[in-house]
Amino acid sequence: MSRVILNNPSNISTIMEIAFQVDDPVSCKACWVLEYTAKEHLSHLFPHMDHFVKNIGKVHLDPAVRPIAKICECLMKSYFQSKDKKTCETLTDQHLEGITSVCFDWLIGDHKVAAQAYSMTSLLLLGRTFDWIHPELRMILEQKYQNGSAAYKARARMTLAKIKCDTTPK
Repeated sequence: MSRVILNNPSNISTIMEIAFQVDDPVSCKACWVLEYTAKEHLSHLFPHMDHFVKNIGKVHLDPAVRPIAKICECLMKSYFQSKDKKTCETLTDQHLEGITSVCFDWLIGDHKVAAQAYSMTSLLLLGRTFDWIHPELRMILEQKYQNGSAAYKARARMTLAKIKCDTTPK
C-alpha cells in the first residue's frame, strides 16, 4: 500500500482520512502506511500538514500512536537537524506548537515506550526553538524516570544528557 501512495501521492489525503478515523482498528494500518511514506518521501505529506497536525492529538490506539509519533520525529529531524528547505517552508509555528502539545501529551499519558521515545526526541529538538520546552521536558523525565521501564530510562538518560549539552553555556 505504501508503494501505491509513493507512486501516487494524491492518495495521501485518502489514507489520512482513514488514519484519523481513530476508533476504527483499520486506522492503525493507515498510520503504518503514512509512517512508511514519511520515511521514504517526507515531502509527500507537506501539502497535508494542516490536516495532519489538527488530527494527531485525536489518535489514541497504541498501534496508531507509535507511527504518528514517529512521523512527528521525522518531521522534527528534517526541520531542525538538516534544515531541509522544503520542510522549513512547510512547517509553520502553528504546526510546531501543535506537535509540541501532542508530544507532551504522549509523554505524560499512558502510552508505550516507543511513542514516548519519539516524543522525547521531537521535544528535545523543539526545545532548541522554544526555550520553555527543555525545562518542562527535564522535569517530566526526572519525575517519570523512577517508574519507567529499562527502555524508557535509557532514552530519558540520553535525552537529559542532550538537554544538559544544549543548555550549557558555550
